[in-house]
Amino acid sequence: MLKVAWNDHYAIPLPDGHRFPMIKYDLIPEQLLYEGTIHTENIFSPSLLPEDRLLGIHDEVYWKKLKHGQLTKDEIRKTGFPYSEKLIERERIILQGTIDCAKYALKYGIGMNVAGGTHHAFRDRGEGFCLLNDFAVAANYLLNNKLFKQILIVDLDVHQGNGTANIFRDNNQVFTFSMHGGKNYPLKKEKSDLDIPLPDGIDDKSYMQLLKKHLPLIIEQLEPDFIFYQSGVDVLKTDKLGRLGLSVQGCKTRDQFVFETCKSNEIPVAVSMGGGYSEKIADIVEAHANTFRAAVEVYF
Repeated sequence: MLKVAWNDHYAIPLPDGHRFPMIKYDLIPEQLLYEGTIHTENIFSPSLLPEDRLLGIHDEVYWKKLKHGQLTKDEIRKTGFPYSEKLIERERIILQGTIDCAKYALKYGIGMNVAGGTHHAFRDRGEGFCLLNDFAVAANYLLNNKLFKQILIVDLDVHQGNGTANIFRDNNQVFTFSMHGGKNYPLKKEKSDLDIPLPDGIDDKSYMQLLKKHLPLIIEQLEPDFIFYQSGVDVLKTDKLGRLGLSVQGCKTRDQFVFETCKSNEIPVAVSMGGGYSEKIADIVEAHANTFRAAVEVYF
């Protein structure tokens, strides 16, 4: 059974005109339920992540500033979000959702979070719509509980997972693989274990050639026993922040290949949605919904 993390805290209100599309977190499950791709029994509501799980990754000073609303104006500006207690609660629920998805992946092969993919969050700061790093916290949880020995993070969001790369730069149990726009945010890139910078406007065929070249080779050489997959849809040609050239079908083909590769190698995978900033919200929802459709087609 596909288990999908969603909570009504995922789509908190933001000021009018804010470019981050919170509404997608309600529209994605609504669309999937309406069309019958998932049913109510597929959805679970994550709880609030305990603080001790946060502190295994995030700096205690940073967490206290975040928790008590003590970030400076500049620190708040860099996150891209207006500060609120609801926002911090939302982040903690999303992080617990990714941990829960990892646990469900043990049983069903895959678990999927409607939100998450907060890969710009560093140990001691937030950036780019990311305050706390869900893959880092979840990977740390799996390793600390000795559930897995070697984790692979596959980050196919259009932006490099700089926070994730920085957090795990000295950890040989977590391999970070990022395929991202070479000229896109962040301006200063961190060093992942493998970075594949992509040219502006890259099309479906060229993109898939690179992915099919690198992902199987990483798996063959690394032999991971768990994968986290960031499936950002800001790779679309229609994306306002992306600058790449993938079609909606090309994006789904990408997801299908990742899932087929995970399944054929018998590696459980936890999926977070990552970014998506197309002009039309329908394009964002359709591309994200395709990730769930691809999962159902491959696994169930």
